[in-house]
Formats: sequence, C-alpha cells, structure tokens
Amino acid sequence: MSLQFTDEEFRNAWRELDEPQLEEGWKLFTETMGVKIYRLQDKETGLYEYKVFGVLSTCTAELCADVYMDLAYRKHWDTYVKELYEKDFNGQTAIYWEVKYPFPLSNRDYVYIRERRDLEVDGRKIWVILARSAPQTLCAEKSGVLRVKDYKQSVALESDGGCGTKVFMNYFDNPGGMIPTWLVNWAASTGVPGFLTDMQKACSNYSNFCQKK
Repeated sequence: MSLQFTDEEFRNAWRELDEPQLEEGWKLFTETMGVKIYRLQDKETGLYEYKVFGVLSTCTAELCADVYMDLAYRKHWDTYVKELYEKDFNGQTAIYWEVKYPFPLSNRDYVYIRERRDLEVDGRKIWVILARSAPQTLCAEKSGVLRVKDYKQSVALESDGGCGTKVFMNYFDNPGGMIPTWLVNWAASTGVPGFLTDMQKACSNYSNFCQKK
C-alpha cells in the first residue's frame, strides 16, 4: 500500500468544486443550512460513501485549511475527540485519532496519513487536504476500542468570491461492529452540517487560540 498521495488524487478533489462528479448512483441524501450531502452505497459492505458541497460564509479558505490541519486546536473544539496526535510510527509519520461514540457503543480509532497542498490553478488558489487509513501495523489496537481500517477523506477549499469558502468533502469509513442504520443516517445528516458549523465557530476563535500558545 503506497503511503503517498498522487497529483491525480489532488486534482480529482479540487475538480469537484467546478463539476461535481455525481453519476453512477450518487443520490441526494439531505440538504440543510446551504449544504448538500450526496451518498453512494458500497455494494460490498452496504455502507455509504458521502460527498458534501457547501459554503462556509464567515471564514476564508486558507483559515479553514489551517484550522482543519491543527490537531492541537481540534482537541479544543471537537467534542468527539478522545485522543488525537501525530507521531512517528515505525519510521512513518501518521495520525492517531480516537473518536467518542455514544453509550453503549465502543469508541472507534483511526491511524491515518494526510497531506495538504496549497495549489495555484489558472490563477485560482485552492487548498486540498487528503487523508486515508495507514497500514494497521503502525499502531497496536487498544482493548475496548474498535479500529477503523477503511477510511478516506478529501477536502477542497476555495474562496466563494466574498469572505467565505466554497467547500467540497468526500468521505467514507467502515466503523465496524453492529451500528444501527438509524444512527449511521443520523450521524451523516446531522453530524456533517454540525461539524461545518463547529468549523466556522472554530475559525472565528482561532486567532485567540494561537495567541495563547
């Protein structure tokens, strides 16, 4: 498994800002707060992959990218984070992330790699961040916590022409275990808009956080 991202993967992410790729079974799942969420069912697992299109009206694209990348700050504003840090696992830099799940479900954890590129495309500035699961050998699994072994996310950010940010996000993970369908649907339909709302709030408070470092 290659741990590097390709130029094509970055290109595919930012192109969705211009032309959403929604053929081959993608269906509109929900629309809320100016955010459209589409989903595509994975035939093997029955789980859904999601694509999110929307605008964060109160923060710039560069600020969004900075906030998204800052793991120390994420622990302050994301209430679902149990543990989150970057470290060198056997010579490979990766991120460990444990997510709180509601009782009686077990928490999930991830070991993943990510890369950010600040791109210039025909005079446009576009920020792209890609992430995906790293090999499981990098970090031993914890007792009582389920390891998410299939995870990917891509985010593309660009100015909306004003003070806000045009956002594209593609997301899939297989949380494992027996999670009720209603909870999966609830998490997708409320969790994603909620996350974007939290992101906007986090962006507005970021300068204060940086001053206190």
